[in-house]
Amino acid sequence: MVKYVIAEQLVGKEVVTSDGFDVGKFVDADLDEVTGKLSNIYVEPNLDSDFANKLDVKSGVVKLPSVALVAVNDYIVVDRKSIV
Repeated sequence: MVKYVIAEQLVGKEVVTSDGFDVGKFVDADLDEVTGKLSNIYVEPNLDSDFANKLDVKSGVVKLPSVALVAVNDYIVVDRKSIV
């Protein structure tokens, strides 16, 4: 139940890199059902962003590892070095 509440709050949040590049919008996440540990997040890339266009887009989304996450607040911030 908790994971669904958290995911609902994150859907649509802007995802940016720690140095200011726009990646896109959060759409989903992979969570371990037993431990609750986050393994990946899925982002709908911003097609107007040169940075996002360089990422590996499959089925309309970019899969980013959880180790790339830096912060979640008004924006979801990821470390660019961890995703390129």
